[in-house]
Amino acid sequence: MSNTQENTAILNIGGMHCAMCVKTVERSLNSLDGVRGATVNLATEKAQIVFDSEKVTLADLRTVVESTGYQYLGSDQDDTGLAEKKSLEDDLKTRRLSFTLGFAVGIPLMLLMWLPIRLPQFWPYILFAVTSPVFFFISYPIFRAAFQALRNRSLNMDVMYSMGMGVAYLSSVMATFGLVLSRDFMFYETALMLATFLTLGRFLETRAKSRTSDSIKKLMELQPPVATVIRNNFEMDIPLAEVLVGDVIIIKPGGKVPVDGFVQSGDSFVDESMLTGEPVPVFKENGSKVVAGTVNQDGSFNFIAEKVGKETMLAQIIRMVEEAQGSKPPVQRIADTAVSYFIPAVLAIALISFVVWYLIVGNSLLFSLTTLIAVLVIACPCALGLATPTAVTVGIGRGAELGVLIKNGEVLEAAGKISTVVFDKTGTLTEGKPQVVDVKIYEGNEQVFLQLAAGIEAKSQHPLGKAIVGYARTISIEPGNVDSFQNFGGKGISGNIDEKLVIVGNRKLFNEQKIDISEDVINDIDRFENEGNTVVLVAIQNKIAGIIAIADQLKESAQRTINALKKRGFSVGLLTGDNELSGNAIARKLGLDFVRANILPNEKATEIKSLQSDGKIVAFVGDGINDAPALSQADIGIAMGKGTDVAIESGEVVLMYDDLTGVVTAIDLSRKVLRRIKQNLFWAFAYNTALIPVAAGILYPLFGIVFKPELGGLAMAMSSVTVITLSLMLKRYKPEMAI
Repeated sequence: MSNTQENTAILNIGGMHCAMCVKTVERSLNSLDGVRGATVNLATEKAQIVFDSEKVTLADLRTVVESTGYQYLGSDQDDTGLAEKKSLEDDLKTRRLSFTLGFAVGIPLMLLMWLPIRLPQFWPYILFAVTSPVFFFISYPIFRAAFQALRNRSLNMDVMYSMGMGVAYLSSVMATFGLVLSRDFMFYETALMLATFLTLGRFLETRAKSRTSDSIKKLMELQPPVATVIRNNFEMDIPLAEVLVGDVIIIKPGGKVPVDGFVQSGDSFVDESMLTGEPVPVFKENGSKVVAGTVNQDGSFNFIAEKVGKETMLAQIIRMVEEAQGSKPPVQRIADTAVSYFIPAVLAIALISFVVWYLIVGNSLLFSLTTLIAVLVIACPCALGLATPTAVTVGIGRGAELGVLIKNGEVLEAAGKISTVVFDKTGTLTEGKPQVVDVKIYEGNEQVFLQLAAGIEAKSQHPLGKAIVGYARTISIEPGNVDSFQNFGGKGISGNIDEKLVIVGNRKLFNEQKIDISEDVINDIDRFENEGNTVVLVAIQNKIAGIIAIADQLKESAQRTINALKKRGFSVGLLTGDNELSGNAIARKLGLDFVRANILPNEKATEIKSLQSDGKIVAFVGDGINDAPALSQADIGIAMGKGTDVAIESGEVVLMYDDLTGVVTAIDLSRKVLRRIKQNLFWAFAYNTALIPVAAGILYPLFGIVFKPELGGLAMAMSSVTVITLSLMLKRYKPEMAI
């Protein structure tokens, strides 16, 4: 038996700029003994790490991150994100100063070099004196990052860019002081503008990346910093971190609920839309559950804290979204594989272009050196590294804002392949609040009949049993006391009341118990079931005494959801423990394509597997404990958030509100995110495919076009910004319900 203590931490990491940075950090973390797995997200600059807490500590993880040359900016376990926020602000401030200074010096120099002006002989020394301090100030972080990368045996974009800038600057110095090269080889303005454009690109990229996590920041801001509690009969304000389980908390009009709990006194309507996406405020009274981050309306109430800190639903949602944003869909493998070969290939192209132009074609050393520098600076893998994580981060964050929690990146690709959507019935398609609509008695009187039936069902937690007990009590009949209670999984229950054996269940149970069902009773059952009701049979002393017809109303959103799914081309079906007549009645009403009825809880997963064996990619929507196996078996499990914790844990997608249209939103959003990932990858590949040959001089023989290195630097910076901007457009996604 293993004694390992598995833990999960999310680290904030600064200084990563490209996909190779991500691979370097992941490789270093995964090499640490005790780390089960580490995944780094370039868009959010976070690392999600699963580790054995008996072998690895946060201090160990910090040491590894910093030893690879990157910044450790705290984690979800040791800070509140203040270090990350301060680092971001300082980073943006420094880069703004750098590129402003670079443009202020570089642009005038470029104009002087390009304009037909005769410059004095000592001009190169002025260029050296003016450019060098500014160049080193701006480029120092880039050269330092390149050195760290080489020390870790990694070729990243900092290495390539440093080579391009370094060649440009060193050739300029050599030309200035007459060391081998003539003064035609002065690239001072090129070296300076390359550093400036890279800094500008990273400034824009960092600022844009910070917006990809806006949804998480909004969720974090939902919790108030203080809570008003009653201790020792005194009302006091205390920091949120000091709230304890059992504290009585006062919520005044307009106040935010700080932790999870249940109302002790008072009542009010509470706006839960920020968590669930459900716009209608929910009435809360004595015993009602309230959750952190929701906003009280006009009333006031006191509630008892039940879950605090990282145990609150809000904290769990934040963690779930962060982990999902850190996950990688399979399509990411395309970019990861490409990046592995990309930089060595670009270095080879740069050297080949130099050799071809200078040694084979016989062009000038100046031209050949220009193509070498241009290829080095234009071929940046940043856009490839950002294509997937930015889209995943923004898309999953937007889903959270809409009350749709997508737990991992694999859902995005699976959503694009779904062919079949299968629903559970009770509590999913229906309200989950069955009501007795008719009682047919064949033996004895109604009061005794209901007293016995309700007595047996009082021992059950099944919604149908609760409906029978509730109906009996509405007509002032109290359930009888039960002995020898027995449960027949998915078929019914039995027990003794007043020394009478009472069996309550479906036809399958009655057949197994060899209880005779007359033709008249069968006709009554068929009539009720054809009307869409569920029929419960009751036998007393092994003789049928009556039947109870129960109806569970379809949710208002059920029909709209089915229509929308069918319009999108999905086959839509139903799995139910009800009989075929009842199941078919619902299928006719909703226009479903197929029904699997009389399905026991343990058979649901088998039915899903059967559909998959026929080549169907299945999404299953459910809410109960008995749905957990089917949710896990399906290609995508969609759990209704108002269902059980087990169902929520089993589903890859969780709907935080009790509206089935979220199923359509989840599938549509997942598909849209996947399309955006593919678009981003296309543009990232297309950019490099088109511009690397141009930088290498392919257009020069035909059109005399030489691609300036500084223009390549600008194009490189803009490619990353373009990919991030395309991803940020996902923030505008709005659910579209096709009726």
